[in-house]
Amino acid sequence: MGDTFQEVKEVIKDVLKIDGENINADTRFIEDLKADSMDQFFLIDGFCEKFDLTISDEDARNIKSVSDAVNYIETHRNN
Repeated sequence: MGDTFQEVKEVIKDVLKIDGENINADTRFIEDLKADSMDQFFLIDGFCEKFDLTISDEDARNIKSVSDAVNYIETHRNN
């Protein structure tokens, strides 16, 4: 999870304009980072761009935390 986690964290910091100091695997986008629906859209878009992925709307709805994003990316990036 290490490298992917760091890359996901960088996307989050960039999109949400935060320092990211308190981001860990259990960090939730809405509850912990106060992301709204547009922020979530831009996060998913950022993950797609960074990791050269296509994330369906249905899959995007299930990505609610940093660990969800990391697990999804690690599962789908080489497929």
